[in-house]
Amino acid sequence: MTSVVVDRIGLLVTNDPSLGEGALGLVRDAAVVVEGGRIVAVGQSGLDADERIDAGGRCVVPGFVDSHTHLVFAGDRADEFAARMAGRAYEAGGIRVSVAATRAASSAELTALTAGRRAESRRAGITTVEIKSGYGLDVEHEARCLQVASGFTGDTTFLGAHVVPPEFDGRTDDYVHHVCTDMLAAASPHARWIDAFCEVGAFDADQCRAVLAAGHAAGLGLRLHANQLGHGPGVQLAVEMGCASADHCTYLSDADIDALAGSDTVATFLPATDFSTRQPYPDARRVVDAGAAIAIATNCNPGSSYTTSMSFCIALAVRDMRLTPEEALAAATVGGAAALRRTDIGAIAPGMRADLVELDAPSYTHLVYRPGMPLIRRVMEAGVLV
Repeated sequence: MTSVVVDRIGLLVTNDPSLGEGALGLVRDAAVVVEGGRIVAVGQSGLDADERIDAGGRCVVPGFVDSHTHLVFAGDRADEFAARMAGRAYEAGGIRVSVAATRAASSAELTALTAGRRAESRRAGITTVEIKSGYGLDVEHEARCLQVASGFTGDTTFLGAHVVPPEFDGRTDDYVHHVCTDMLAAASPHARWIDAFCEVGAFDADQCRAVLAAGHAAGLGLRLHANQLGHGPGVQLAVEMGCASADHCTYLSDADIDALAGSDTVATFLPATDFSTRQPYPDARRVVDAGAAIAIATNCNPGSSYTTSMSFCIALAVRDMRLTPEEALAAATVGGAAALRRTDIGAIAPGMRADLVELDAPSYTHLVYRPGMPLIRRVMEAGVLV
């Protein structure tokens, strides 16, 4: 088996404090040896291997872990975005536009569209991605969207409880029952997780609890869209149900933060969504200071966050959510891994999957210092340059 050394790394972020300086485990003048898709050694420059990649003194960080996306969809909602920029408030009902377009697209079209977005996210340094359904909203199309998603990741999420589709107008409880029975039966073979949108205009706490309980009984892990558009029960419900993550967390009370800090539920922030919807940015500083675990994800979707740039999300988290560059980078890597309950990704250490991102910069701080610049120079995923 051929070994490869990434050598002459000016600054290596390992996310393992036992390997280097500080919480990020920084190693200077470093090298990483990869074999069989895994990291086998981390040390100073000059480590031996069969092949050599010269990082030229640049910074190398772990591959980004994007723990919240909706990459499987068809159609375009640019007009909705433009109207929002002109002052119209964001509403969850716009999802129905994407549902109509996604249902109308062929499986081949959906696969091609998703492949393009996944390639774009790889170029942005994202080596692990979670992908939700949620734009099918019936038995056939939810299962189909998850089948497409499973071609790109093992972290697929059934989001039948996204909004109520037109054919169930005025019958939300009937739709929730449909999600928990026929739709779940068709979707669960293709999903690792189940999710629900706990929000005014979508589903209330009791309805989301029923969806999560049904998913748990079917063997799926739990996630929840929580507290995006206002204060509500979502975060508390996520903690109560033992969800791996509560996502959005735009509006947080002291009680919400205390609940997160006393649990294993990761608060996943989606700063590009707050940018796109002109919602207030959450105060992530309070959450970190309380001792809760956090992640950052792109939430790439056609309505409220059409971006695959984790670098952009990191910059927003530092500028507008009061995180340090170190905290934001950790949230986008090892934090995302925690939100997916993964222990094989998010760090550069022996035994981990070999996911490395070489920046065209001497330090990870440049992700914030030079926002909008194409700083992702090379990406290695599972030991292969992609």
